[in-house]
Amino acid sequence: MTAGTAAGQAAAGTAARVAVVGGGPGGLYAAALLKRLDPSRDITVFERNAPDDTFGFGVVLSDETLGGIEHADPAVYAALQEEFVRWDDIEIVHRGRTLTSGGHGFSALGRRRLLAVLHERCRELGVRLRFRTEAPPAEQLAREHDLVIAADGVHSATREAYADAFRPRLTTHRCRYIWLAADFALDAFRFEIAETPHGVAQLHAYPYAGDGSTVIVEMREEVWRAAGLDRLDEAASAAYCAKLFPETLDGRPLRGNNSQWIAFRTVVNDRWSHGNTVLIGDAAHTAHFSIGSGTKLAVEDALALAACLQEQPDVPAALAAYEAERRPVVQSTQRAARASLEWFEDLATYVGQPSHQFAFNLLTRSRRVTHDNLRLRDAGFVAEVERAEGVPEGTPPMFTPFRLGGLTLRNRVVVSAMDMYSSEDGVPGDFHLVHLGARALGGAGLVMTEMVCVSPEGRITPGCTGLWTPEQAAHWRRITDFVHAQSPGTAIGVQLGHSGRKGSTRLMWEGIDDPLPDGNWPLVAPSPLPYRQGVSQTPRALGRAELAAIRDEFRDAARRAATAGFDLLELHCAHGYLLSSFLSPLTNQRTDAYGGDLGGRLRFPLEVLDAVREVWPGERPLTVRISATDWAEGGTSGEDAVAIAAAMAEHGAAAVDVSTGQVVPDEQPDYGRSYQTPYADRIRNTLGVPVIAVGAISSWDDVNSLILAGRADLCALARPHLYDPHWTLHAAADQEYQGPGAPWPRQYGAGSRKPPTGRTEGPKPRLTL
Repeated sequence: MTAGTAAGQAAAGTAARVAVVGGGPGGLYAAALLKRLDPSRDITVFERNAPDDTFGFGVVLSDETLGGIEHADPAVYAALQEEFVRWDDIEIVHRGRTLTSGGHGFSALGRRRLLAVLHERCRELGVRLRFRTEAPPAEQLAREHDLVIAADGVHSATREAYADAFRPRLTTHRCRYIWLAADFALDAFRFEIAETPHGVAQLHAYPYAGDGSTVIVEMREEVWRAAGLDRLDEAASAAYCAKLFPETLDGRPLRGNNSQWIAFRTVVNDRWSHGNTVLIGDAAHTAHFSIGSGTKLAVEDALALAACLQEQPDVPAALAAYEAERRPVVQSTQRAARASLEWFEDLATYVGQPSHQFAFNLLTRSRRVTHDNLRLRDAGFVAEVERAEGVPEGTPPMFTPFRLGGLTLRNRVVVSAMDMYSSEDGVPGDFHLVHLGARALGGAGLVMTEMVCVSPEGRITPGCTGLWTPEQAAHWRRITDFVHAQSPGTAIGVQLGHSGRKGSTRLMWEGIDDPLPDGNWPLVAPSPLPYRQGVSQTPRALGRAELAAIRDEFRDAARRAATAGFDLLELHCAHGYLLSSFLSPLTNQRTDAYGGDLGGRLRFPLEVLDAVREVWPGERPLTVRISATDWAEGGTSGEDAVAIAAAMAEHGAAAVDVSTGQVVPDEQPDYGRSYQTPYADRIRNTLGVPVIAVGAISSWDDVNSLILAGRADLCALARPHLYDPHWTLHAAADQEYQGPGAPWPRQYGAGSRKPPTGRTEGPKPRLTL
């Protein structure tokens, strides 16, 4: 639709007078778009700084963003296109080696030049630009205009004026960074790692003009202070940083532009609009610079807002549509940005990796770029990484073997423990034989049982399986014999646990975590705290004699598990069950030797682990599942998780299965793709302990990425194996892999290729003339 059409004017009439607070790219572009869509609009941009005042130097925009600009305003696109510097490569300098990955495709230009283009376009269209002018108070602007666009940045005064409505949450992170520039053009996006006497620093740099490059230097706060950078001015900081990165700068100087060392702040708002005032760009949300430009998000916000104002009948409907459209996109970007930010915060954890693995890890840090995606961009680079890591040619990383104690797993896929609530008196029946047998035939390297309870009182529900009687052990032996006979090479593991305060509840589909209507059994826990206040039964705090008795129940169950033929035993210390509730400070409020500091909270789980280790065959691995965070204030932290994992490993755990949460009902998980894997990553790369990663790992591409990057040794998947019992074999077929890591059962060999689909196109010509 062209500007000024009747339809456009009719739609735009609901926002005839518009105030834009903030003259950055987002605010300017929103003003230009709205004026172009309806020239009769009265639009004013308030910018407290001068026209060419700006921080930083270059701006990166994606092809997707540029496509939106081209469609919405060809004049702006044409002006920007003349300015862009483009490149495809990312170079990573690690311990004197430079590794290059191609096919990435970036476009950048100078921030001042971008502003000048937008200033010129706004003036052409008749937008009033008021520089060096503080915007009137938010309430006054809202009274005097039909629409107020708050594009006033991370420190938004508009957002603060309506904080009760927007409900902002600002998180300050652990690194300091500074924007600098070099007066020469790099020919790639470059990362360089500097290992200094004070700690690790990193350089993020890219060209933005034929004679200039943006250089961002970042390091942990404690490294920054130890280096004395907190006492240096801009010029001295630039000179210091120039010496840190010889491979990139080669002795050439850096310069600033009112550059300061700052800590990144993530901005999240519960709402983006209030009345006729709407937030865009950094006022609404921020995303760490390591995954792209905040300018990109701001420009995309402006595009979406203008489109919604054009399409909707009034301002309230338009603002609601804008937020509904943009919020999921922004949340996804912020999750990726958070993963990238935290990866760089923990950079010291990874610098000891081999250079090729380090480079792959860096490139896939946000979980948006994956093994398969990177292979499409640069197959040669991925093949080089795989060779360096000993992955046989033609073998996806997920199908490489892994040795765990005395057990060699043929691939890295684990069928995660999943409660089925389908036993009688703790005895596994035909359902369990078919359920576990089908998944063993499906190709996974390791198949785990559900949590198998060590006593009747340790059950979650009446339908939970157990190992407190010889009869139960005999029925489990029937299942392990089937797996070993019919799916040779597949290992089967048992997970032992005790429900603690989360027991005596209904079957999941009858009301998860709801108490039984009758027939309840008494619950026990470290402290007399119900799981759900006012709903759950209050447990009895365990005394010393009872602790010893439960420890012995675990030992006896482990002995039965060994005779039942299990290849691996996992101790369940996660998800708020008994052993987990000893570990968390939110559920363990004891004042005796089994409570207090982490050492006290670890005492009983370690006593149980020691007792199990005594009777479990030494050649068979023993693992421990933990909740690495409670997702709740005052609960188990990432640092606690590392200490817990270290203690478990010292007491004989061959690997740590790293899950999170389910400890307290008011948890606030940060859901997203592979959202729990950073906790496994941290434990593995801090301690060197093998880990099993879990949590929203849904694709074989995720598994390949995690294994090759060195973030996990094994990957446990639950729901994908409910959807498809042959998930692992199908992953092999999808990747055209037919090696020893995923052999098809002889009976299923004819199905090892995807069935042909119906013809969807006519026959191709037989002759070409």
